[in-house]
Amino acid sequence: MAYVEYNQLKYYSFELFADTPIHQGIFTRQGGVSPTPWDSLNTGGMNGDVRGNVIENRRRIFAAFERKVETIFDVWQVHGTEVIATKRARPLNAAHQKADAILTDHENITLFMRFGDCVPIYFYDPVKRVIGIAHAGWQGTVKKIVQTTVKNMQQAYNSQTEDILAGIGPSICGAHYEFGGQALEFVQESFKNELAEVLFEKDGKIHFDLWRANYLLLIQAGLKHEHIQISGVCTAGNIEDWYSHRAEQGKTGRFGALLALK
Repeated sequence: MAYVEYNQLKYYSFELFADTPIHQGIFTRQGGVSPTPWDSLNTGGMNGDVRGNVIENRRRIFAAFERKVETIFDVWQVHGTEVIATKRARPLNAAHQKADAILTDHENITLFMRFGDCVPIYFYDPVKRVIGIAHAGWQGTVKKIVQTTVKNMQQAYNSQTEDILAGIGPSICGAHYEFGGQALEFVQESFKNELAEVLFEKDGKIHFDLWRANYLLLIQAGLKHEHIQISGVCTAGNIEDWYSHRAEQGKTGRFGALLALK
């Protein structure tokens, strides 16, 4: 991924999308106004930070791409499989719809989601000019949210899987993601034919590789290998730059992910 700085903000962009007509950025925690433990570019409104801080942080992120905050479309992320294809922004005073993937083909809409260890996955169809973001924690991964997102791109916009590009963004990596209990049983059921690829043992503990799991799901959905990029950036291993719910025991914020058509 390419590293970019703008007015003390730091964000990463997928090299896969470098020459495409889209705005894309997954923002680190740096360059905002929130105090400890949310320092500093917190975009999550449910973790105890002051609402005014969250609003200012979001404004700074949008300013990095000269986008108006009023163009935002964001949702209440619930670790499910609901996908929303939108033609209009969310009024700033309107309640959030519940979903874990959002799509649009409108240039005047800015897609925005929040993360703190879960995987942000970007989608872009350059033929139909469609963009999308999916939120894939372990639950979304087991429920195959990325495959549902691809199906919705096909149904809503007639996207062809061989055209779709996908970027798997910064999140907790397998080395920091110990896994067990009933959650492990769900993974074993969902990936029963790929367990050797998504689960591994380290220091006597089972670990889950969310990046590999979502890559496999995208390949199964029909995307080409060369159309998928994995960032390789671990949030839990770098809390100076990223919020990590697990590494910081829940006392942290959420980093923002922005995607828009130019």
